Amino acid sequence: MDLILWRHAEAEDGAPDSERRLTAKGRKQAEKVAAWLEERLPDDARILASPTARTQETAAAMKRPFDTVPAIGPGVSWESILKAAGWPDHGGTIVIVGHQPTLGEVAARLLAGTTSSWTIKKGALWWFGSRGRSDSAETILRAVIGPDLT
Repeated sequence: MDLILWRHAEAEDGAPDSERRLTAKGRKQAEKVAAWLEERLPDDARILASPTARTQETAAAMKRPFDTVPAIGPGVSWESILKAAGWPDHGGTIVIVGHQPTLGEVAARLLAGTTSSWTIKKGALWWFGSRGRSDSAETILRAVIGPDLT
């Protein structure tokens, strides 16, 4: 299974939080990362987005259908993200478009087994793979890409 954690791009300040939209810079960030990702994603990849306006706009930059999943919205646990993705047993490729600090908590859990939170920059993605080895699963970090590196 491949799991891609994509933090929403730069958003406007304001309230309510769920209605914050991407800035002009954020739209460019989302488009750049989406273009990089589009070249690499399999056709059957599934995209799951938080219900906030900024994650919906970030996911829409892919120009592919995506599902809105409240279980990956702001303030959820890292366990909720992994459960929504079906990690590590899903078998396909899942893109999660979500929020800090939860995405950073998922990354820390997958790579270091820690409950701390790592920083994922706005608009950046972390691509993980899972494969079976003997009697255990192994997590592989395949890529970390920010909008400034595409």
